[in-house]
Amino acid sequence: MKKHSIPKWQQEISSFKGIKSTFIIEGNINDFYPMYDLMSEDTTPKAFVDLNMTLFKLFNENMNESSYDFMFCDPATGIYNKFGDRFGNIEDMMQRYASAGEDESFSFGVDRIFKKSCKLDDIEKLSSTIRNALVDTDREKPVCVVMNFASRYISSPTTLEATENKMFLNLLFASLNAAKITDQFNTLIMVVEKFNDLPAWFFYNNPNVRTISIPNPDKDIRTIFVEKEYVEFETNHSLQKVKDKFIDVTDGLKHRELKELRSLYQRLLSRNADTDLLDAVSIYKYGIIENMWHSIDKDKIANLEELLKKRVMGQDRAITKTVNIVKRAVSGLSGLQHSSGQNKPRGVLFFAGPTGTGKTELTKALAEQLFGDENNCIRFDMSEFSESHADQKLFGAPPGYVGYEAGGQLTNAIKEKPFSILLFDEIEKAHPSIMDKFLQILEDGRMTDGQGNTVYFSETLIIFTSNLGITQQYIDANGRERREQLVFPSETYEEIEPKVLSAIKDHFKPEVLNRIGNNIIVYDFIRSEASNAIVRGQISKINSRIMKQHKLNIYVPEEVFEFYFVLANRDEVLEMGGRGIGNLMEDKYINPLAEFIFEADCKEGETINVSIDNNEVKFIKGV
Repeated sequence: MKKHSIPKWQQEISSFKGIKSTFIIEGNINDFYPMYDLMSEDTTPKAFVDLNMTLFKLFNENMNESSYDFMFCDPATGIYNKFGDRFGNIEDMMQRYASAGEDESFSFGVDRIFKKSCKLDDIEKLSSTIRNALVDTDREKPVCVVMNFASRYISSPTTLEATENKMFLNLLFASLNAAKITDQFNTLIMVVEKFNDLPAWFFYNNPNVRTISIPNPDKDIRTIFVEKEYVEFETNHSLQKVKDKFIDVTDGLKHRELKELRSLYQRLLSRNADTDLLDAVSIYKYGIIENMWHSIDKDKIANLEELLKKRVMGQDRAITKTVNIVKRAVSGLSGLQHSSGQNKPRGVLFFAGPTGTGKTELTKALAEQLFGDENNCIRFDMSEFSESHADQKLFGAPPGYVGYEAGGQLTNAIKEKPFSILLFDEIEKAHPSIMDKFLQILEDGRMTDGQGNTVYFSETLIIFTSNLGITQQYIDANGRERREQLVFPSETYEEIEPKVLSAIKDHFKPEVLNRIGNNIIVYDFIRSEASNAIVRGQISKINSRIMKQHKLNIYVPEEVFEFYFVLANRDEVLEMGGRGIGNLMEDKYINPLAEFIFEADCKEGETINVSIDNNEVKFIKGV
């Protein structure tokens, strides 16, 4: 293992220990971390230990005369020394540094976790003890005080109570006046979930403070952890084949979670000897849920293009490209060219083009064909998320804000249906902050919601739709809002496609487009052949419904169809796509037919003949 493989945050602490008097550590604070012998050329981790032991080791690399005494504290235990009297007698420390009054008493005890502990419920006394320890110059060795869960001593970093304010004044005084012992500063380490959980005035413009972020373990460290913890890889040759993929799909998991995952796998293995390790990962991430991608019928995929063309007419180019991407998604081959490919969504599609041309319809058809139910398509109308705070509606409000308990609409939906198609309609209308969040989803396949839960998108097919490049909005000379058509049904597809692609590239950031790649599919206007098929299909569907509900037979001769074909192929109708044709049929067929059935008092079993008279539709009772 190379020297640079030592985590950056550990190198940073090792470099600045004794130079900075205060460290604030945030991020992945409750994990196991690799412990190294930093004085050795061999930088392979010796073990994986908790943060307390990691900090102790970093501050005592040589174990010589400059090593540190350690004091720990947290709101539940008080002050304690985890490593026993060898590294500083906690009772001596307390007697030396605690400002005990006449009514004050300390209770010392030994339990199975800590060698010595002292519970101080008064946070002002606690901070005074820490302050006195850090400013003490009469010591043989420097002292390091580690405050775990430091933000939990206070209710809010912005509205401190008097005792809380006094506590941080004590700590600030200690930070600014820490004593030097054998050329090393006494040191305060505060461990928090996030830096802003502490009062900003404590660390802002404080030159003695060094802030450190601990990230989730990267691929190199996960690999070492797995090699140490998962002995199965050494003894099982079939597992060795999936080792690399296993390390990839566990991206984002902490070492503690990897340890839990191994226990889960062993439990599942004891019940079923054929348990797959990668299936155990899915169960750990998503719960006991059937992987719907694995149950998709291969014959259905083979015939998918034909099935989709029957439902979405006139978009053969779009359907062919969509099916190719879906085949990659079903086989799990999407994104393999990227380093984090195993965690990306199953596939990403961007449907663009005129309104009413089948973008949403194709998405629903995919859900039905792949998963047997349109309800596995989760749709979000992005025009509802155009405000600056809209990302909270999707991903959940942070703690302390209205709606925190409810979570986010998107993250809740994925928790319920992790194997699904996500449809984001009219994505160009979403607030830019939402697109920034999508960057992480498209790249890493995961998102942390407002409640701190990680939601995984690696089993979803994500589809964006957009009307960019078709029309543009402007304000006329009278100050009224207008919309101008930019492309027309009279243009060819070869003329339309570059205009739409150009508008998309102008609207979205390059980093968003890079993650979508070549999966932008431009839909064509509905042309005459497809328009005629839609008209014929809608009339047949309407007549079938009337037969089912009213037991009336509707006879439509070919010249009637021809009449509607002409109406449906006008530019003003085709500009609105399938919806335009639907509106036409409602106005020119359904409404007069319904009026005739009501006024003519049609009875069950009767026939209604449809005809064209003087360029108008006529309905007549017949035999």
